[in-house]
Amino acid sequence: MKIRVVSSREEILALNPNERIVHLAFRPSNRDIFALVENCPKIEVIQLPKSYRRTVSKSIEMFLEMQRIQLIEGDVWGHRKDINEYYNIPSSVIEKIKEMKMEGTPAERIEEKISRESKLNPAMIAYILSKEGAREALA
Repeated sequence: MKIRVVSSREEILALNPNERIVHLAFRPSNRDIFALVENCPKIEVIQLPKSYRRTVSKSIEMFLEMQRIQLIEGDVWGHRKDINEYYNIPSSVIEKIKEMKMEGTPAERIEEKISRESKLNPAMIAYILSKEGAREALA
């Protein structure tokens, strides 16, 4: 699973319209978020660092909720944008989530444990869990 890291508002217009998960590494304005949603109609998650997440307006939160786009806080630890524009969630983390899910571990416990081990935000773990559940239902 890949997270597209966007470092500046100028990059928004150049994004692939099929992006589903985007991490904004800058403090976005309302206009930036509208442009992102317009440019990427398949977007499901917008991730922001904790300090930027607190500055998002209530109107944007409501807009994203109506569009069924999750706004979560979190970081992409150790990612170097100059090397790769995507942060890859390690397959070992996804495998561990699947394994714990198959063992019948409650979702809250999976989120807590994986978050602690991988430095991913529990909300991102919850998103991965929901996606994995959808894939299993389709299989």
